Amino acid sequence: MGALPPKAVEAMIRKTRKSGKNIQLAALPYRIRKGKVQIMLITSRGTRQWIIPKGWPMEALKPHKAAAQEAWEEAGIVGTIDKHCLGQYRYRKTRGPLYGQKIRVLVFALQVEKCAKHFPEAGQRQRKWMSPQKAAKQIRMPELAEIVRDFAP
Repeated sequence: MGALPPKAVEAMIRKTRKSGKNIQLAALPYRIRKGKVQIMLITSRGTRQWIIPKGWPMEALKPHKAAAQEAWEEAGIVGTIDKHCLGQYRYRKTRGPLYGQKIRVLVFALQVEKCAKHFPEAGQRQRKWMSPQKAAKQIRMPELAEIVRDFAP
């Protein structure tokens, strides 16, 4: 499934809340260096896998803004986030109270403008810039790897 406009994303979130299914929002952090796209990956806190920042919808924030907030908390990055969802992937929770459940994640492109040294989860994660191709090889989730590999701002 490709890009989704903001109203479609909001409707999807409302529907999942009613059905009891779970949805998360993610930022795909990128920058352009010497004419080439670079993607920032972070490590998950539990399994230390390479992922992108993601989290649960927030009542007071639009979906893309919630994804940007997660990017700040988990990676210490700030930038311009696209309102349109560029893609989605699914994964199965391997830890915590939702263990075993399948989660749908909606991904929003975030052009990074600033990287902070101090941020809420600074001591809990690693972060690294890499080419989309190298980043895709580091990611264990095939659908997310495809989104990263095919990303073109």
